Amino acid sequence: MSTVEENAYRRVCDFIFNECQLADESRWEEWEALLADDMHYWVPVAGADADPDRDVSIINDNRSRLRTRLKQLKTGTRHSQSPISIMRRMLSNIVVRLADDGLTQVEANFVVYEYQTQSTMTMNTWPGRVQYRLREKGNSFEIVQKRVDLIMATGNLPSLAFII
Repeated sequence: MSTVEENAYRRVCDFIFNECQLADESRWEEWEALLADDMHYWVPVAGADADPDRDVSIINDNRSRLRTRLKQLKTGTRHSQSPISIMRRMLSNIVVRLADDGLTQVEANFVVYEYQTQSTMTMNTWPGRVQYRLREKGNSFEIVQKRVDLIMATGNLPSLAFII
């Protein structure tokens, strides 16, 4: 892998910040437009050495399953998200590299704050590390892979009924 120049770094960060904002605001159609047809969305349990084909996952969605998940969220009848949780994502320590296969590899630490406005009125904190694999598409990118490693993945988790 090789590092990218400052302008490329800025373009990637702008794309990732936009992806986070769309998810925070539940703008699912716009968020879905950022995804590649061959996209893989994965939240493993086992950590760094996890294998999505072998190990248990919290979420392990191909593009079709993710489309179904988004349709459920868009209906407004997914009771665990009715009304929709108020969320804000924070990213830091963003590292951007060009992978040998030509895709852009992005890694960052994150925290998602979720205020459940349903019956519980609970504030959940979801810290971890996120990895993206991006493909150039026109003047922007598309998400080929999003992997979310939650710090508390092996512990007791509240309902993860949103896109993390």
